[in-house]
Amino acid sequence: MQFPESWLREFCNPDISTQALADILTMAGLEVEELQPVAPPFTKIVIGEIRQAVQHPNADRLRVCQVDVGQGSLLNIVCGAPNARVGIRVPCALVGAQLPPGEDAKPFVIKVGKLRGVESQGMLCSAKELQIADDHAGLLELPLDAPLGQDIRQFLNLDDTLFTLKLTPNLAHCLSVFGIAREVSALTGAPLKVPAFSPVAPQIASTLAVKVHAADLCGRFSGRVVMDVNTRAQTPRWMVDRLARCGQRSVSPLVDISNYVMFELGRPSHIFDLDKIHGGLQVRWGQPGESLKLLNGNTVTVDEKVGVIADDRQVESLAGIMGGDATAVSDATQNIYIEAAFWWPSAIAGRSRRYNFSTDAGHRFERGVDPQSTAEHVERITRLVIDICGTPETRIGPIDDQTLNIPTAKPVTLRVSRANKVIGMPLTQQQCADALRGLGLEITEGDGVVTVRPPSFRFDLQIEEDLIEEVARMVGYNNLPTNPPLAPITAKIRAESSRNPFAVRRMLAGLGYQETINFSFVEENWERELAGNSDPIRLLNPIASQMSVMRSTLIGSLLQVVKFNADRKATRVRVFELGRVFLRDAAVKGSDTTVEGFDQPMRVAGMAWGPQQPLGWQGRAQNVDFYDVKGDVEALLAPFKVEFLPVEHSALHPGRSAKVVLDGKAIGHVGELHPRWRQAWELPSAPVLFELDLEAVLTRAVPVAHGVARHQAVERDMALVVSDSVTHAQLMHAIGAAPTQGLLQDAVLFDIYRPRPDAVSGGVQKGEKSLAVRLTLGDPQGNLTDEQIETVMKSLLTHLEHQLSARLRT
Repeated sequence: MQFPESWLREFCNPDISTQALADILTMAGLEVEELQPVAPPFTKIVIGEIRQAVQHPNADRLRVCQVDVGQGSLLNIVCGAPNARVGIRVPCALVGAQLPPGEDAKPFVIKVGKLRGVESQGMLCSAKELQIADDHAGLLELPLDAPLGQDIRQFLNLDDTLFTLKLTPNLAHCLSVFGIAREVSALTGAPLKVPAFSPVAPQIASTLAVKVHAADLCGRFSGRVVMDVNTRAQTPRWMVDRLARCGQRSVSPLVDISNYVMFELGRPSHIFDLDKIHGGLQVRWGQPGESLKLLNGNTVTVDEKVGVIADDRQVESLAGIMGGDATAVSDATQNIYIEAAFWWPSAIAGRSRRYNFSTDAGHRFERGVDPQSTAEHVERITRLVIDICGTPETRIGPIDDQTLNIPTAKPVTLRVSRANKVIGMPLTQQQCADALRGLGLEITEGDGVVTVRPPSFRFDLQIEEDLIEEVARMVGYNNLPTNPPLAPITAKIRAESSRNPFAVRRMLAGLGYQETINFSFVEENWERELAGNSDPIRLLNPIASQMSVMRSTLIGSLLQVVKFNADRKATRVRVFELGRVFLRDAAVKGSDTTVEGFDQPMRVAGMAWGPQQPLGWQGRAQNVDFYDVKGDVEALLAPFKVEFLPVEHSALHPGRSAKVVLDGKAIGHVGELHPRWRQAWELPSAPVLFELDLEAVLTRAVPVAHGVARHQAVERDMALVVSDSVTHAQLMHAIGAAPTQGLLQDAVLFDIYRPRPDAVSGGVQKGEKSLAVRLTLGDPQGNLTDEQIETVMKSLLTHLEHQLSARLRT
């Protein structure tokens, strides 16, 4: 929120400097983000009046002016402004005046000089030359009663300072100059000037029929008819300046009055053109299909979740957000209807964001505006309308005030002992009571407790912690003690059987992958196509329409990164991500770290696309395949031995994918992207990916020391003929399960032989294959004898014959 310091000091004027005032506000939780002077430094610029203006004898676009600056003699000044004419009063820079620096950052000093042969004894200034506005179309015209010779800084109050506050959502009561002044008064003890609203006596009985159909939308509605106003009147200079210093441009007198009261008192209001309203007004929820052209020119469609003000024919306004174009006031307006209402914050919150814009009115109403002051603010607006737009024929109607459903203040109790514990410094009950009383709160005291009945303008005081915050703000955050923590600090040592996620990141980086970080919300079709998830977890308020669901897999995020790089002519991409996925699980109970019904495990996933190795002297490498990424997974999980079993996955190639099994438990999958999705994503070749549960990856085997073998191991080769359907994993599992008396140390497959389809060779028939395995046997207690070796080999062969129908190749 932005406002001028001079306006604030009209309500509360503590005897402190501008910087001290800013520091006090910041330390009370009202962060002053910026202090900016209204105008840059300049000197010797006064108010002058053009008494004579004649054409320059040697220039078509220059005029020679005689200017009175209250010094007794007229100054001869050459001016090229198109609006330089007799009778206007403008800023005049005298000889020796120093204007604000230009683009070269050097100050501009006025001297006596000649322009096309005519002497000029000063300079007449525009608002842009003084750097107080961007208007450079002509001279800055001042009111005709501006005192001649007065310093322009004094007349326009240019020594003012603009405060820009960064307010948190709970400080809705500070979204006005008076609200800030109320805080300053509580913080400094300076007296607060409370504005008084003298009622304007009605002169006619005319009212506008208003029916509130939704009490959960509008709790109070106040309005008044004003007849025969002059909308062509000029907005006073003081109001235009204050609005500009609040960041609001002047529009028209009636709109300016409404905006002025909003900045002054924090209540947004709306002024309708009464003659454009058909029948009466209805305050209700919208109906599907209704549309409205807004004051900003946009046409929006409403539904039953958006509040509206409608007449007998159409919707005329978005309730609490923005008025409609159909009933907007204009220069032709004669009769008006002033509206001020209390809109429930829950009924306004988020509505303007649905239409991709925000308004000052919506910003205030969704945080809460005082429901008790609607009629008083209508009186304030009425008085300003009469003063600025009033005519002898202006007539005022009575206020129609309907109160239907306004918040009821519930007492909140503060325990002094609890406040001391939370704030971290000893405070007495009297200090707490004085701090709350200084904020204008109604309090009652008990034994060690202070009970507050929140006023109608404080929507943020609902629980004890809210009152503790108020006490801390009044004490000043800079006055809170800075005590070091007394709790013992013990380093949390990670178990040796577990590694941290950073170790996983380093290992993947060592394998040539680069880390990516992606959003947890993704496109719905990713979940349906890549995860086979027909019921994803939907977001209530997505940041973008295409990011509407929570991801249950990391595949889509990585595929998007690969696609992004491939589209930019990257030839080789290797990326990974450690991230959280979101799954429905009714077994999950709610706690401090979990959400009931939803599982949120961490996973690690990687994707490789393009050549196996970067381009080098050895020539172009083959594209990465299933076995390359399978090797990366084995390296990531080493020294654990994992199994890779066939699996069907909606995102993976049905013949080039596997699930990863560790200790009998599936911990993820690895495989090539399904050809359907490769074509859909328009990739020239298929990427290969893996996705694993991070918890399983973080587990590692603790190294165990083994003595060096004192006896030589024995190696034996065995060529086995098995069915072509027997996998390497099945063979290794059967060998490991064979009864070998603990003498088998290792088994390695070193050869595979398949006969030609039209022949039988080496005892291997059609539909069979030969697997050659090298077995390592050893006994730590001594050397193996031939009898022991033969016994183990026969036992092993018998076991394989039984398990896999294997036979020795002859």
